[in-house]
Amino acid sequence: MKKKKIAVLVGSLRKESYNRKLAKEMIAMAPDSLEMELVEIGQLVHYNEDLDQNPPTEWVEFRKKIKEADGYLFFTPEYNRSIPGVLKNAIDVASRPYGQNNWGGKPGAIVSSSISPLGGEGANHVLRQPMVFVNVYMMQQPEAYIGNTMSLFGEDGKLLKEETRTFLRNYMQAFEAWVNRF
Repeated sequence: MKKKKIAVLVGSLRKESYNRKLAKEMIAMAPDSLEMELVEIGQLVHYNEDLDQNPPTEWVEFRKKIKEADGYLFFTPEYNRSIPGVLKNAIDVASRPYGQNNWGGKPGAIVSSSISPLGGEGANHVLRQPMVFVNVYMMQQPEAYIGNTMSLFGEDGKLLKEETRTFLRNYMQAFEAWVNRF
């Protein structure tokens, strides 16, 4: 069976981002049938329709990676009960110009996290809205809201709690099954 290419997008640009740490941990525990690639979004110029006639190289490369992916795994913090602007910008860049959506018809899932106990629940649900419009089939269950992230990692960036690792491993197995439905 051919491996499924999964684009992993992290909505936090911070060097020591908890979402990036979660993404790296989950990439390491991904089943063999999934080929996970961290696709950077911080270099993308803000979407401006005027640039579509001669798009920046970063847009062209990003759009290609999104189009070639078999599915998507998003990691997002919650900023003001929503998603970070950089993540929304990435969605816009790959879905434009109008009629040239690179996301559509593929499976996706969201892991949200927060330093609060709520685990980015608001961001998780906000991110689902544009993904419906760009025609990404979002995994509904299990949901992943990871709270209190400041206490989850050791100085080496690795997860400290086995119960969190077990939850994430089970989530990856569910994601693998979701991706394989498509």
